[in-house]
Amino acid sequence: MRLLVLGGTEFLGRAVAEEALSRGAEVTILNRGRHEPPPGVTALRGDRTAPDGLAALTGGEWDAVVDTWSGAPFAVRDATRLLAGRAEGYAYISSRSVYTYPPAPYLAEDGPVVDGSPGDGEDGGEVDYARAKRGGELAAEAVFGDRALLVRAGLIIGPRENTGRLPWWLGRIARGGVVPAPGPRDLDLQYVDARDLAAWTLDALARGLGGPYNAVGPPASTTMGEILEICARVTGAGAELRWIPPETVLARGVAPWTDLPMWLPPGDEHAGLFRGDVSRAIAAGLRLRPLEDTVADTWAHMRADGDPPRRKVGLTDEQEAALLAAAPGDQAC
Repeated sequence: MRLLVLGGTEFLGRAVAEEALSRGAEVTILNRGRHEPPPGVTALRGDRTAPDGLAALTGGEWDAVVDTWSGAPFAVRDATRLLAGRAEGYAYISSRSVYTYPPAPYLAEDGPVVDGSPGDGEDGGEVDYARAKRGGELAAEAVFGDRALLVRAGLIIGPRENTGRLPWWLGRIARGGVVPAPGPRDLDLQYVDARDLAAWTLDALARGLGGPYNAVGPPASTTMGEILEICARVTGAGAELRWIPPETVLARGVAPWTDLPMWLPPGDEHAGLFRGDVSRAIAAGLRLRPLEDTVADTWAHMRADGDPPRRKVGLTDEQEAALLAAAPGDQAC
């Protein structure tokens, strides 16, 4: 396979490039040059938001393209138009956020989606994440039709995660002591390892698949309790997880998802994010490696490479103290 990755140096894009290289593919990446490319790729430079940002792609042909763009969708529109007739398939890494909020539990790919336009953001205006992803989908479909693979991912974790969700928990638990853990302990989570998502995306492109896929693991792939207990095991720090009821967490003004990464309290938002219908992707071959491997490999990369740059997530010391003061003893939740 001759593969073009738009991105290719961070998290999922890098996982795609490395997986393709391991299969013997010829891999070209285009990015802004802010991070070192994986060894073995042909690295091109370009800022997709600049007027001439795609100049490096004016020549060449590829069997498939993987586009990890998360910004305004006009960048996807411009890339697909430029690559029309020079690539067979186009995988756009989208998100389950494209479904109207909050999505119904066990929603399949034919569920209602937000409005979007391929030209959104061209005037420099702000475009919210859901609308941006939907606009990117429409841009890919407008040019590649049924050869556009729309990868609607959910919670992505794994080595080199640059959003900081699993790394924050690993880092905090590694410090030891009493760690506030948001309950209930058996709260179900739905996730995918970036490397498994990368492998599935390449397999799907090789098979000529197109259209939308909810590309994440099965509902109840894990629980909040399981993933935090694995973090405690792999770090070996002897931390004590103190489980705190969700109503106590919310009463202290702690924000789900950002202050407590990966966690949403039981309710419509949680059910919409963590109980998606993924039967189509599973039938097309999506499989998850053991969660213990995902957590252990993430911790190994953190220790070897340092904590990667990421968005601000996690509890402040003041928030942590407030939660522990509100739940001083063992909590059964």
